Amino acid sequence: MNALTLQWHDAGQAKTQKIHEYQPSKNLGTIRIGRDPLRCDIVLSNPTVSGLHVEIFFNSQQQRFLIRNLREQNPPLIDGKKLIEGEMPLGEGSTIYLGQQQLKVIAISIPAASSVPPTILTPPQPAVPIAKPQPQVNLGHHLPIPPTPPQGIYGLQCPRCQKISSYNDLLLGCHHCGHSLQDARSVLVPPTNY
Repeated sequence: MNALTLQWHDAGQAKTQKIHEYQPSKNLGTIRIGRDPLRCDIVLSNPTVSGLHVEIFFNSQQQRFLIRNLREQNPPLIDGKKLIEGEMPLGEGSTIYLGQQQLKVIAISIPAASSVPPTILTPPQPAVPIAKPQPQVNLGHHLPIPPTPPQGIYGLQCPRCQKISSYNDLLLGCHHCGHSLQDARSVLVPPTNY
């Protein structure tokens, strides 16, 4: 399981928190950090930290943990660089400053099996028989109809939560986690899944 371990000092105590790729959180697919206990999964007491400051999540396409700024007026400093908008990758040893609060990435665990991007597999489909040539019989407008292969529908795979959404959600975003579907992959969904 992909995991990132953070360490920081709060009120004179050393604290450590492990962040897993999939874990219950207040915002599905991300771990939010800030001072507000109602909106954040990791709550810090330093007054220079915003109520909702940043979120950390695992990007399965890039196979790495990323951090996203949620407070433009109080941008975090990641390894000495201001993160005003967008996302930045985190590595083992990365230093994060939220205001004057320092957090350190002390470990990242990404098993070798997950270093290969996920492949969408579809269940085996029954073999479609190859139509044998039929003797032509003149029945007027009746012609042999070739067998039709099994059909599926196409959907968009969310780059954040990997769940499938309809093409109708392209402009709205993933209805599972709210992430933009503009960079989502198009996948064939087998008939049994819709």
